[in-house]
Amino acid sequence: MSDAYSPIPELNLLKGFQDRSADFFSPGFELREYGKGVAWSDDEAPEFDARIISFARATVSGSSYALWRYDDDADLSALPVIFFGDEGDLYVAAHDLRDLFHELAQDDPDDIAPDRRSYIETRRAYKVWLESTFGPVPPERERGPMAEYGWRFADWLTAVGMEDAAEIVVDNLEAMGIDRP
Repeated sequence: MSDAYSPIPELNLLKGFQDRSADFFSPGFELREYGKGVAWSDDEAPEFDARIISFARATVSGSSYALWRYDDDADLSALPVIFFGDEGDLYVAAHDLRDLFHELAQDDPDDIAPDRRSYIETRRAYKVWLESTFGPVPPERERGPMAEYGWRFADWLTAVGMEDAAEIVVDNLEAMGIDRP
């Protein structure tokens, strides 16, 4: 039996970096037990749990990231990343894991106290690790992750009996001005 964190090499590499780090490398982000369910699921929607693979805490308040396994044949690292907000938000956050990793490096909080040297050093180390492991920021895609996957995700949520969750995604799509294809 493998003692790897997950069956996804990219996540295993990130787990190795996280385990060697003295502090958070992105505000509130932390890998957690791979595949452990998200709080949005319930016993009424087993199809939901079968297709959502939780892997990280997204915020210190309890939001999480998960992969949406919309295709059984897809490379797990290439699946879209879903943000499940602790205050009810729900959207497609990234096209895939590498996009998420690069996004985590982009947000530099302005309110970090100078005495947080450990965090600042870990953040710098993450950016160096990211570029040396996965290369520079990938070219911008023609469509954002919500435009690419949002309507399909909302339709899938409806199909598996998660109508309330689908409504949140649709509200976000409409607020972003993303028309149904």
